[in-house]
Amino acid sequence: MPKAAEYSATESLRNGRRVEIRALRPQDRDAMLAAVGRTSTQSLYRRFFGVRRHFSEAETAFFLNVDFVNHVALVAVVEEGSRPVIAGGGRYIVSQPGRAEVAFAIVDQYQGQGIGTVLMRHLAAIARETGVQELVADVLPENVAMLKVFERSGLRVSVKRDSGTVHLTMRFT
Repeated sequence: MPKAAEYSATESLRNGRRVEIRALRPQDRDAMLAAVGRTSTQSLYRRFFGVRRHFSEAETAFFLNVDFVNHVALVAVVEEGSRPVIAGGGRYIVSQPGRAEVAFAIVDQYQGQGIGTVLMRHLAAIARETGVQELVADVLPENVAMLKVFERSGLRVSVKRDSGTVHLTMRFT
């Protein structure tokens, strides 16, 4: 089993709140679906380039059953009251050797607290360690917060804009 499948780290967000960044697990199904349910239509549109409120069983299985080699997924878990909840997640999927597509979704009430930045840092570290040389992402131009996460990632970022999409390539070298 790859090391990434057991990944766990604790971070402090901008507001001082603690967040656990850890590997997504198949048993996170209900918590992940609950997070989707608490995410606005606008945020889901920014993530999927279309409104996705419900997912088929096959889509849910795809998102949950990751191999942590070619498909790596991390979640950000915070305490709400006395119970842990998923506040967001990020993943990358290897599209060809050395190259992976990266994407994030953050529950609205946790946006702007640094969760995307923290997830990006941890995903990039795993990617680099496993031989990924560049991360790519397609972002809607109005998703300024996500564009800033990528621009501030510490990676060498190149940007290409076309009809309604910003294509980013982030290289480690």
